[in-house]
Amino acid sequence: MSSLPGQFSDPRVITLFGLLAVSTAVWVALSLRAHARRARAAAPLERVWHPQETVQLTPAEEDAFGQVVSRLTLSSAGRLR
Repeated sequence: MSSLPGQFSDPRVITLFGLLAVSTAVWVALSLRAHARRARAAAPLERVWHPQETVQLTPAEEDAFGQVVSRLTLSSAGRLR
């Protein structure tokens, strides 16, 4: 192994750079783990309440709903009508 020129040939400098590289890698790894853990532990979205879950629709409302749904069916080309 060829020696490094000048001040970089000092083993203390090489050790310092090595420790700096290792500590930086550990810091990045721990930060990424903490970020992933926070993302997993985030509260789930609250369930959205829908009126049809508790309120009975009148026949006229059911008919209107059916008309809207029938307009949203896919055509033969795979697009909404």
